[in-house]
Amino acid sequence: MTRLETVRLDQSFERWHELLNLILASFAYMDGRIDPPSSALKLTPQSLQEKAEREIGYVVSEGNALLGCIFCRPERECLYVGQLAVLPAEQGTGIGRMLLGLAEETARRLNLPVLRLETRVELIGNHEAFARWGFVKTAENAHRGFGKTTSIEMQKTLPAS
Repeated sequence: MTRLETVRLDQSFERWHELLNLILASFAYMDGRIDPPSSALKLTPQSLQEKAEREIGYVVSEGNALLGCIFCRPERECLYVGQLAVLPAEQGTGIGRMLLGLAEETARRLNLPVLRLETRVELIGNHEAFARWGFVKTAENAHRGFGKTTSIEMQKTLPAS
């Protein structure tokens, strides 16, 4: 039995095409459900590599298979969590929780007491999952050009260590 391995994305990572495929597979269920379409559809291997240079990214793999990823961006008072992706066949196995644990460790290391994320208003299952992980809704937002709420912001205050 192989075991899960976590790797921080850096210049030595070379599997950008595979990482893009992981993200697109993870976000595919959103196609036709959210408006505007996911920004993941605009990603390329090159833009992912650039994202990893600007942000803090991790991948989870088992053997040679990439199973999940997360990108985190330090902000003034929190750590923004974006592009949390887990292969559909691996969802519900704890990989998402493992990735959020890495985000929490990163926030603590950076002395940031809060995780922040956004999820689309239509994706009620995501809202419920994040709530189970300790996130609470803090705002409603609209994408540029939209007169209605298109996403909600959720935050998790981290316990003092």
